Amino acid sequence: MDWDDAYANAKYIPYGENYPKRWRADADAFRQKMSVLGRARLGVMYGHGTREVVDVFLPDGIPKGLMVFVHGGYWVRFEGSLWSHFAQGALERGWVVAMPTYDLCPRVRIPDITLQVAQAISVIAREFDGPIRLAGHSAGGHLVSRMLDPGVLPQDVLSRIETCVPISPVSDLRPLMNTLMNRDFRLDDAMAKAESPIFQQKPTVPVTVWVGAEERPVFLDQAQWLADAWGCAHVVDPGKHHFDVIDGLQDADSRLMSAILGSAS
Repeated sequence: MDWDDAYANAKYIPYGENYPKRWRADADAFRQKMSVLGRARLGVMYGHGTREVVDVFLPDGIPKGLMVFVHGGYWVRFEGSLWSHFAQGALERGWVVAMPTYDLCPRVRIPDITLQVAQAISVIAREFDGPIRLAGHSAGGHLVSRMLDPGVLPQDVLSRIETCVPISPVSDLRPLMNTLMNRDFRLDDAMAKAESPIFQQKPTVPVTVWVGAEERPVFLDQAQWLADAWGCAHVVDPGKHHFDVIDGLQDADSRLMSAILGSAS
């Protein structure tokens, strides 16, 4: 089996190489608009590194709670700012949205990124009261799943999490040891297993695993493995591939936003 091809997404998506450029244009326009409105706090430091920052977007009115979205990119690329416009759905529903950026492999290793995301969530959670909802895409789906492992987050923060929605997550990291990407990940058996959500204690927090029906077979498998391991809800979104499966985050009334925030009231 060609593991590198199995985990390749862009070349199997029509015009897949254009998505990051499109995301950047939409994100920049959104960030500018929210800054003009005084509803953006960009680059809030949660640590001492240049990438240890989180962008926070504020709803119009008293917040109902905090939603955290963690970006993907196989732990080796991108930053939270690229997905800023995907905060729109939750903002319209009255939630604060936080989007952390983190250091990338090979500068750090995946367990370090897990701890950085936990730190980012902990810092922002101290600033906003109320419930917390987690969502993350691809590698970000892995990272939000890791947040539910006892001891990763402080208990007072973990106790506030009401829902977690890993979108197209990587739940078992062991197959990635067969890819060329592992030159950057530097995973060994012990680390891959320790960082794989399927081996975590089943969380008490309600979880919905979300994946696009048109995704690569390995991502359909990864989603199924997590749903099976945790006995949680599992949605296969018709017609969606790995890049447009998150489009529902921009729509306050989408099924994806209902999975994250509950039915609109």
